[in-house]
This record gives sequence, C-alpha cells and structure tokens, in this order.
Amino acid sequence: MIRVDVIWLALGASDLRGGIDKLLALVVRGFALGAQAHHAYVFANRRADRLKVLVYDGAGMWLCTRRLQSGGFVWPRQGSGSIHLTREQLDWLVAGLPWQRVGAVQPPSITVV
Repeated sequence: MIRVDVIWLALGASDLRGGIDKLLALVVRGFALGAQAHHAYVFANRRADRLKVLVYDGAGMWLCTRRLQSGGFVWPRQGSGSIHLTREQLDWLVAGLPWQRVGAVQPPSITVV
C-alpha cells in the first residue's frame, strides 16, 4: 500500500502535538534533502511512548501514529541528527524491541544534520 524505501529516525524528542504540516517543516529543516519520495521519517515524543511516521509517496503525505499502552520505544537520546534504519529495524522499533541489536554485525549508517 505505502512503499517505503528509506527509513530515517529524527533523533531526540520531537513535539508531536502538531500534524502533517508541523512534522513536514521538521523534515525540511532537519534533513539535508528535505522530504524525498518513498522515504519515512520517524519522530518520538519526550517520553518515547508515542511515535509518528511521516511518509511522502510521491503524490502526497501519509501520517501514521503509534502509542504503546505501557513502557516505551527504544529511542536514541542524542540531541539532534538522524539515523538511517533498515525495514527490519523499524519493525523491531515499533514493537518496542531493542532494534539496535538487529544486524549488529553491520551497524546502521549515521548521518548528522
């Protein structure tokens, strides 16, 4: 349904109270290339118990939200920057599992913006 080729984490805490336009502004300011087609941008709140995923499919924007009933997501607490994830790492992340352990032999590439 939604094709995603590249997945990016926005490091640190993000204000998730806004909608698509607010998150898109964060992508335009925080990611070197801005919103790219078939890229997913993942944001977490300060407590890391909520995620929002913004996806540009080439024609429009999708906004997905996930909230855990208990516990939190394993979220990097670096102040700024981004991390590129694999699809398997994203699956572990949204399940609340330690996604950094997936493919530990090859760590994810890190891009600081």
